[in-house]
Amino acid sequence: MQVLYERCAAVDVGKDVIAVAVRLPGDDRDGQQTVKRTFKTFYGVLAEAARWLVSLGVTHVAMEATGIYSMPVYHALIEHGDFEKVLVCNAGHVKNVPGRKTDLLTDAEWLVQLLECGLLAGSFIPPADIKAARDVIRYRAKIVQSRTSEIQRLGNVLQDAGIKIDSVASSIVTKSGRAMIEALIDGERRPAVLADLAKGRMRPKIPDLAMALEGRFGEHHALMCRLHLDHIDHLEAMTAKLDAQIEAMMAPFRAARDLLTTIPGTGALAAAAVISEIGPDVREFFPDAAHLASWAGMCPGNHESAGKHRSGKRRKGNQHLQPVLVECA
Repeated sequence: MQVLYERCAAVDVGKDVIAVAVRLPGDDRDGQQTVKRTFKTFYGVLAEAARWLVSLGVTHVAMEATGIYSMPVYHALIEHGDFEKVLVCNAGHVKNVPGRKTDLLTDAEWLVQLLECGLLAGSFIPPADIKAARDVIRYRAKIVQSRTSEIQRLGNVLQDAGIKIDSVASSIVTKSGRAMIEALIDGERRPAVLADLAKGRMRPKIPDLAMALEGRFGEHHALMCRLHLDHIDHLEAMTAKLDAQIEAMMAPFRAARDLLTTIPGTGALAAAAVISEIGPDVREFFPDAAHLASWAGMCPGNHESAGKHRSGKRRKGNQHLQPVLVECA
């Protein structure tokens, strides 16, 4: 096949070591030669690898996406090299390219042969400020999930004790529910006294609450409830801190976020999550809406053969963007 890039390199990324294969003009049958080296993944060594590639006149570099391990390599190449393109390729797409030989070619050698012929396409790598916002917003989602799990554990302890607050109230962590649980922890066991702690719209439910609060709440239940409540408080404090950080990070993208919030069902946090996943200007990275929908995994699959539709199963896509879009919808 025609060689498009005479001087290019590919990196096989591991946790502790990377293997680099470089294609240069040489004496092989195709007029090229392959040079291979390995480097440890310490950042200073990765910077040295980038400078070595520059000294060889390499213009294009590719690597398979390997989760978090490929990111230090990518940033070292960007910050310490001077390349026309650095591609982080979807591993599934690379495997779909036909023609791989069955000899002992390493992954890096195979990848660089695909690159020099122009058969690789890079994945979307967000700019540094978008990547930072993405990390914070994704972590906030994890914290919210952890809080939900902790509330479920608290509910399980109350169920074991025969306390049925959630059979009467909408949640066990409302102000009324929290006051009753705190009283149980402090040693109060009289159902009528506990039920009288109800506030606001819970007051008419006092007779049902009195029955729901009669159980076998013991000392170990009190200990477990105290630990769960403290953990919930900690997670809520972390969420508040992350919310403030997200607001500060979204300052440069306020116009784009405000525009997104004009879509019905899209709040400020959801808009920030969308921006962190696809960037403030979608046209900068995606040719059109169809490409974006396919990348996000939000459109049906299209597997047609001999005029018959075989499957409409959608692709996996972006697992962080999908829940936000579904929730907004």
